[in-house]
Amino acid sequence: MLFIGILLICFGLLLAVRPALAWSLTESWKSNDGTEPSSLYPLSTRFGGILCTLAGLGAILAYLA
Repeated sequence: MLFIGILLICFGLLLAVRPALAWSLTESWKSNDGTEPSSLYPLSTRFGGILCTLAGLGAILAYLA
């Protein structure tokens, strides 16, 4: 459980801090021109990253309790 929490925190921070990197790794091949994500993508990716980080913190706290 601790390892999963640490992975969730790392993945969540990556999404929250570098949404463009996440787009280039996972979504760029779906775009016709592959130049940049839509205007909503960084916002939703950061929101998902924050939620993932909070889930990781919750998993660590549950493990320690």
